[in-house]
Amino acid sequence: MEKPDHVGKMLPRLAALFVISVLLNFPWEVAQMPLYVEDGSWFEFALHCVIPSLGDGLIVMLIFCVGWVARGRSDWADLPDWAGYALMLITGFSIGMIVEWVGFYGLKRWSYTASMPLLPGLGIGVVPVLQMLILPPVIFRMTGWWLARRQVD
Repeated sequence: MEKPDHVGKMLPRLAALFVISVLLNFPWEVAQMPLYVEDGSWFEFALHCVIPSLGDGLIVMLIFCVGWVARGRSDWADLPDWAGYALMLITGFSIGMIVEWVGFYGLKRWSYTASMPLLPGLGIGVVPVLQMLILPPVIFRMTGWWLARRQVD
């Protein structure tokens, strides 16, 4: 694990990770809008997607922190090996399922249209779970690239 004095150097990494995550998750949230039941205009619903995108940013940071602890390196996700990808996928899938299950069944914060494909046996949406499988590896790669580029400049 990195020394505590390196924690201060983590702020730019975490900030970049969060911003890139929110920017990439927002279009996904907007694109999956037709799969959820929503009252109001398309614009109101798209605006409402900002809050879940911020939450997605926190989820991606949580995935990163799990990897940071498990791998003992803050750069574990920049160019991950098979174990890094496995960690991303398992953690993203688990968190995605928990968030979707709690939001749908526990808190009843949303409901699906008939178009939403459901995970068999769980009855939760496939698309939001896929979001946490597909986007984090892209986000981590982009963050690593951006940070490396800034160090060169």
